[in-house]
Amino acid sequence: MPNIINVISCIHEFFSPSGILYLPCQTPGVYLFLVFRYISPVNSAPTKCFAKYQSIKYIHATKFRQVSAEKSFYYLKQQKGWRMNLKSLLPFKVLLASAVFCGLLSCQSGQKNEGETGFPRSKTLYIAGFQWGDPNTFNPLNDWPAFPVGGNYNLMYEPLMNFNSLTGDIEPLLARSYEKTPDVISAVLDSRARWSDGKPLTAEDVVFTYEVGKKYPGAPTAYVWNHISNITVDNVEIEGGKAERINFTINKERNNPLVVLDFFQAVRIIPKHVLQPMLDSLGDLSAVQKDKMDKNPVVSGPYTLDSYSAEKIVLKRRDDYWGTVLHDGKLPKPQYIIHPIYKSNDHFSISLQQGNLDISSTFIPRIWQKEKNGVRTWYSKEPYFVPAAMVMLMVNHTKAPLSDKNFRKAMAHAINYADVKDLAFSQYSLDLKPGLILPFGTEEPYFSKDDTEKYGCKYDPETAKKILVDAGYKSVFKADGQLDYMLDPKGKKIPTLLIRSPAGWTDWESMVQIAVKGMRAAGIDVREGFVDASVYFNSMPTAEWDLLLHAPSVNVTPSQPWARFESVMSSRNWKPAGEKMNENQGRYNQPGTKEYNPKVDSLLRVIPTLTEQEQKVAAYQELNVIFMQDQPSLPLVYRPEQFYEFSVKSWTNFPNEQNPYTPPQIPCFGVGTKALWEIEPTAK
Repeated sequence: MPNIINVISCIHEFFSPSGILYLPCQTPGVYLFLVFRYISPVNSAPTKCFAKYQSIKYIHATKFRQVSAEKSFYYLKQQKGWRMNLKSLLPFKVLLASAVFCGLLSCQSGQKNEGETGFPRSKTLYIAGFQWGDPNTFNPLNDWPAFPVGGNYNLMYEPLMNFNSLTGDIEPLLARSYEKTPDVISAVLDSRARWSDGKPLTAEDVVFTYEVGKKYPGAPTAYVWNHISNITVDNVEIEGGKAERINFTINKERNNPLVVLDFFQAVRIIPKHVLQPMLDSLGDLSAVQKDKMDKNPVVSGPYTLDSYSAEKIVLKRRDDYWGTVLHDGKLPKPQYIIHPIYKSNDHFSISLQQGNLDISSTFIPRIWQKEKNGVRTWYSKEPYFVPAAMVMLMVNHTKAPLSDKNFRKAMAHAINYADVKDLAFSQYSLDLKPGLILPFGTEEPYFSKDDTEKYGCKYDPETAKKILVDAGYKSVFKADGQLDYMLDPKGKKIPTLLIRSPAGWTDWESMVQIAVKGMRAAGIDVREGFVDASVYFNSMPTAEWDLLLHAPSVNVTPSQPWARFESVMSSRNWKPAGEKMNENQGRYNQPGTKEYNPKVDSLLRVIPTLTEQEQKVAAYQELNVIFMQDQPSLPLVYRPEQFYEFSVKSWTNFPNEQNPYTPPQIPCFGVGTKALWEIEPTAK
């Protein structure tokens, strides 16, 4: 029987601004649902969060899929026994006592030897944080396939090489090594690589993977042809025989060898002998993309798809994996990898503390409080995670008034960045500085404090209000002091702007709410626009939103901070709203308009070719000044490449600051995959 403090802690962890609180019970697949009237997502006191309840309901998970809060609420109302209007509201103590009495809630996480039915706990690794929403497809030719196909995951499809952010080395995988000249970057393929159907993985597969993007503009690899102009193959002598060498000719128009090296870790190689016949028979990429490729996929990685549902994705180890030659003939320790699909960050926290989840990449507030329950991070003290990127509000420049830089600068002055860091981000960040350059680590030499003080925006609501007035905007407030609406400089009413962000990402939800609070107080009519994660990701490249919370270019690669500027400011692959654009999704600096500044694209073009440090510093600082003057996006806080947190209850020997045999990466991602061979189950 859990004690009262633990129950309160558990309830608080599952507390969500969605309007529905769902708690795992001791009975598998059963949840306790609490429907409440109002919460304050920034308030950290659990006893203040549960003032009033409208109903309590138990329901079996097989009859309920965690969808949006509105659909969840509607579903519960249809169930037998649901009463919308109770004569009296359940007080918090009665609710808490009921949960304890029924034995449905427990933060006491005893060691379990078995996981879900059919998955021995000592052979199953539970990973989470990469799949939000129902798995839609596992087709590698889709823009946003489900875990572990989309993104930089190495479990099913593999890249040529991996970048180690701890050492700065580029490590072998499908390719043994790479060679670099001013005009060509080459990869020497490992002839031992095999597909899961036994066929060799050859240079033909590599060339096909890239050429698909050249032939079909809608393919995920289409963007690489902005940086390479040709691919050739030849043979080279290596110890023990010959090997195929793939030669990537650098596109001199872009002339960016750093990005070509990034491709070696970002592009997953796909099987030509499977996908080429599909393209030939169907004749159209969009038709091939409709195939989910969820039945016996041909892969090169150490795991393959076993099964999936709205609740989880199950991967099974391939005992015939070719890559055991890179690990002294050994297989990965977990036989199964399961990615449970949760709808809220809070669920991850409880599962980690209970030992039901082994490693996760999600925001968990006050991580230091979870140490007593077996939860660990890379650092044992602040900042706990390794900062490497920025979370920011992307701005849609195709829509007025967001196309007005005065309006954007007013928004930047209206946001309380200290509250974002402290209340929404649990102080996992240093104080935010204006601009797109990190003022620490490898980017620090390019950072100019003088420039940020002269050109940057900081939290100053009065300045925000003055900018709006000077630009001709008018904010109309109600009698109670709350903002009613805005008028543009011509006196026309401005529609309420929405900030799009995934529902259930509690840290991002809190960031959006803090930003909305500050902007509305300054007279800017903006509201939250939380949506399902699948809607969020699908709409990102087409600019079907007003503002969108995003962390562009989060991966640590040799091309930072250039890659971050490119993600936010580049207009060289310009597409109108409605079409897909893989960078600068906000459509800043449109070519052919009077606002277009060619200096931006010029600097983005020249920086990767510079070799002298003084030239690099000058170019980066000039580009950062332009960013601060135009404010194309609104950075909110620094964040790590991954929220790297793990439980030591079922598996041990995860890498950390004291044992850094891989970077702080979840063991499905890049070099971090090596941990699958090093971790050990606690159960014997």
